[in-house]
Amino acid sequence: MVSAIVLGLIFLVLIIFIAAAIVIIRPYEVGLVERLGKFYRMLSPGINFVIPIIDRVIKVDMREHVIDVPPQEVICKDNVVVVVDAVVYYRIIDAPKAIYNVGNYLQAIIKLAQTNLRSIIGEMELDQTLSGREVINAKLREELDRATDQWGVKVTRVEIQKIDPPASIQEAMAKQMKAEREKRAMILEAEGMKQSAILKAEGQKEAQIRKAEGDKIAAILRAEGQAEAIRKIVEALSTADEKYLTIQYLEKLPEMAKPGNMLIPYDVQSLASLLKTISFVYKDGGDK
Repeated sequence: MVSAIVLGLIFLVLIIFIAAAIVIIRPYEVGLVERLGKFYRMLSPGINFVIPIIDRVIKVDMREHVIDVPPQEVICKDNVVVVVDAVVYYRIIDAPKAIYNVGNYLQAIIKLAQTNLRSIIGEMELDQTLSGREVINAKLREELDRATDQWGVKVTRVEIQKIDPPASIQEAMAKQMKAEREKRAMILEAEGMKQSAILKAEGQKEAQIRKAEGDKIAAILRAEGQAEAIRKIVEALSTADEKYLTIQYLEKLPEMAKPGNMLIPYDVQSLASLLKTISFVYKDGGDK
């Protein structure tokens, strides 16, 4: 009976020993084996065997992680206090360094990020700080990556989540933005009125030009019509005899004597000479 109990205990201890000797490492992990307090070897993903009690296994997650850097007050170059909040993305590239070269790499990264944020923003004015997040991100990532290299940690990205200036500064900035928007609106309205006036003036100019061209064409057509009428009259008069001209002159004399009309004294010889001259001029002009 006693022997059966002893065998059972031995079997149980053996099972526990075998179970403790089997270590399963996940695909995103590596295992560090310490034998008798000294780093011995690394375990790759999968099933691994160690010596229980003698060996101690430390699993290290090699995936990328993010750390939230607590908000802190930082003084800018122009003595304005702002509250800065950031996040740091990192991953472990050398597991033994991350475990043995620094006591707590997470806390060390946070403190290092806060220190460097104060240093970087302290060299910048408020306007540069608010508009230069990319510059701050790049400088902070560079500083952290250089410092954490000896810890076996790679800082992949740094992001400034927010930069909050004091309430008085925020109120002043809001008023400035409102003034800028009103200024742009007034400028756009003035430009619109200017463009409208230019278009209106150009339209009036074009209308006047077209009207002048129309008046010119109408005057030319009237002059051509009058010239044609005069030529036909001259042609008719050049073939008429003196008696006919005398009769026509006497019939038109009352109308010609009205105010505003030109009265030509009747002289047969002079009138005949005038008609011949006019006939010659119009005939010469028609031939040309």
